[in-house]
Amino acid sequence: MIALLDTILAQTPAADVSGPAQINLLQAIVLGIVQGLTEFLPISSTAHLKVVPIALGWGDPGVAYTAVIQLGSIVAVLWYFWKDLTTITLGAVDAVMRRDYKSQEFQIALGIVLGTIPILFFGLLIKALVPDFDRSPLRSLTSIAIASIVMSLLLATAEKIGKRNRTYEKLTVSDGIFMGLAQAIALIPGCSRSGSTLTAGLFMGLERAAAARFSFLLGIPAITLAGLVELKGALGEGISDAGVAALIVGTISAFVFSYLSIAWLIKFLQTQNTWVFVWYRLAFGVAILTAIAGGAVKNA
Repeated sequence: MIALLDTILAQTPAADVSGPAQINLLQAIVLGIVQGLTEFLPISSTAHLKVVPIALGWGDPGVAYTAVIQLGSIVAVLWYFWKDLTTITLGAVDAVMRRDYKSQEFQIALGIVLGTIPILFFGLLIKALVPDFDRSPLRSLTSIAIASIVMSLLLATAEKIGKRNRTYEKLTVSDGIFMGLAQAIALIPGCSRSGSTLTAGLFMGLERAAAARFSFLLGIPAITLAGLVELKGALGEGISDAGVAALIVGTISAFVFSYLSIAWLIKFLQTQNTWVFVWYRLAFGVAILTAIAGGAVKNA
């Protein structure tokens, strides 16, 4: 992993990553694939959407572009979990009508609502305090690498000590609140929304597949709002025909590969542990730090 990244980065030692890059259609497809494969796996889509284009010499696509193509991911998760969402929504409404607030559907629905509040609050706070977040030191490669390493260690700890004795049917409102707080950590680039919530779920004793399933449902409001806000901003600033085409192609690509990654991860975690993601994230972070220390890439 380290040798491979060093080799790639060495080919573009002076890549300009000072600002958002112009995206062509081929790059849009690749970035959509990266977004789709990493949004729902616990390895951080933000980190990979920053590192991969820089490694390929394309420059940083920027926060706005990456947030917009997340809409492809949200369509994928809505499609995959449509039956679950319908059951939860109708069940929650019925529970309110009957005042049965202990209903499983009501508990999950309320957990999703309350669990979304932390990331909205801190997201708005960051936007107000750090308007130029796209160029923030938190988006530097060093910060992303450190976040990846720290989160890999937390996931390893959760995998080691988590009891995994609670199924999806045993979810409560408190699970939504605590996983929502963990989800807010993902505002730090490199932490991974999926990774932080999956880690929290394991710490709370959920089975791996149950934690992943609820993580996906919990992420729907946050990913949707982020994509819509950035889409509005991009349209407000005005984008070229080529820019619109790149957004559309990237979003479609993200949709296809997001759906595939969701289906794969749910099936994988039914029988396997998360150590492959622990080791990958650790190697990913170490590889970036090694490349920076060796001068193969600027810490931008």
